[in-house]
Amino acid sequence: MILSREEVLHVAHLARLALKPEEIDMFTRQLNDILKYVEKLQELDTSGVPPLAHVAPVINAFREDEVKESLPRDQALDNAPAQEEGSFLVPRII
Repeated sequence: MILSREEVLHVAHLARLALKPEEIDMFTRQLNDILKYVEKLQELDTSGVPPLAHVAPVINAFREDEVKESLPRDQALDNAPAQEEGSFLVPRII
């Protein structure tokens, strides 16, 4: 599939991009190179390859939950810019 200059301008319009005249030819060439590469990749037989979410194995890096003592209320409120009746005071948002 080869994109024409008009199709690139249409895609740029849909993406709300204002292309300069010298950029139109450059992006037309670059998009066509990308499409040629995708066509080349489609020639590969991937029937025996399971779908992947990530190329490399992803390991959950979270630590185990541990029950610990929480901060005392006064210490937690020490850095609060405003407090009222033992709670953080924040601006009302309606």
